[in-house]
Amino acid sequence: MDKRHLQEVLIDQKAIFQNKTGIIDRDLLLDRYLNTSQVVVITGIRRCGKSSLLFLLKQALVLSESDYCYCNFDDERIVPYPNLLNDIYTLHIELYRNEPVFFFDEIQEVPGWEKFVNRMYEQGRKVFITGSNATMLSSEISSSLTGRSKVLELFPFSFSEYLRFEGKYYPPERLSVKQKSLLINDLSAYLESGGFPLVVKEKDAEIAHSLFQDILYRDIVVRYKLSNVEEVKQIALYLASNTSKLFSYATLQSVSGLKSLSSVKNYLQYFESSYLFYYLKKFDYSVKKQIMNSRKVFAVDNAIPNRLGFRFSENKGRLLENMVFIALKRRACEIFYYSGKFECDFLLKENLLITEAIQVTYTLNAENFARETGGLREVMEVFGVEKATLIVFDDNKFNAELAAEISIVPAYEWFLAKP
Repeated sequence: MDKRHLQEVLIDQKAIFQNKTGIIDRDLLLDRYLNTSQVVVITGIRRCGKSSLLFLLKQALVLSESDYCYCNFDDERIVPYPNLLNDIYTLHIELYRNEPVFFFDEIQEVPGWEKFVNRMYEQGRKVFITGSNATMLSSEISSSLTGRSKVLELFPFSFSEYLRFEGKYYPPERLSVKQKSLLINDLSAYLESGGFPLVVKEKDAEIAHSLFQDILYRDIVVRYKLSNVEEVKQIALYLASNTSKLFSYATLQSVSGLKSLSSVKNYLQYFESSYLFYYLKKFDYSVKKQIMNSRKVFAVDNAIPNRLGFRFSENKGRLLENMVFIALKRRACEIFYYSGKFECDFLLKENLLITEAIQVTYTLNAENFARETGGLREVMEVFGVEKATLIVFDDNKFNAELAAEISIVPAYEWFLAKP
């Protein structure tokens, strides 16, 4: 790539990056990433706000234009080649005569990037990178940056971030009747739209479909050189349509028409590596049994199942469960589901102990009360769990005798509570 053309692209990108607007603070403790000497690696699905987070980090460091080097490699004008990163570094030195802090966006597009980053780390340079492929980043980090990197997994907007973006605030300790009604309406809107920043900004669910296509073709089909495009798409659509439900390899094989079960397993790994879907294991003290049991699938954001999978009005309970799962992922919990005589949506594990049981239901009524509370009671008895939470969309209006150890919490309160 011609260095003069590369310099023009870099100047153009920096001007856009420098003048970003409409960015909100994320619910993250940035100090732990600002004050570390390690390489900061921000991972997550495409369009979840990684570039904006780089901007927030740049602002927090109070850097002038000459103090930092920025490049977004998800740019069709940049053709990756082995010495690309070094050329970018050299151009910065020639232009500004100043050693930079590095901000590299979608670094996985550059072959051998980890060697350059490792060299800059050894020279004491501060480096922030983002990437949209977990497998590639983790393999390169483990080979060259072991003990030298701090990883941050970023998700689309949480509910509290969604409210901040919309310019809304509700005092949690003193909600009026009107405020509570507005808050529940906002939660319902978020339940449907999800938290992808551009989807929220444009109020356009079709953007989620475009994003899905981008991930499917660029992050999966092209990256892994797949020829069975239609089969991959059918599996993805099935998973989106069955969010918060159990699935089996055999079903996916039947749905896609693939002859090889190993191909199905590979495609599931590709979806997970691109942060599109997550798979929840059934809890068992035997790791072998955990692997053998069926898993539940969850989408990274409700925009995916809502746009690709099912009708919102008929599946609010599953969407609420998906929201809770992603919130637990944000909090870096170790999560399982439970299935015995009854079922429980989520078990939280710390070290060797099950510390909390969580059940999710959109409404609580006479028809589902025994089922929803039975799972919590069973988990408490089997594992000696002392904390059990039943999350309902709105305040519980169903009066029934409930064990003192089980807390019924409205969803808006649970999502806005500090972890």
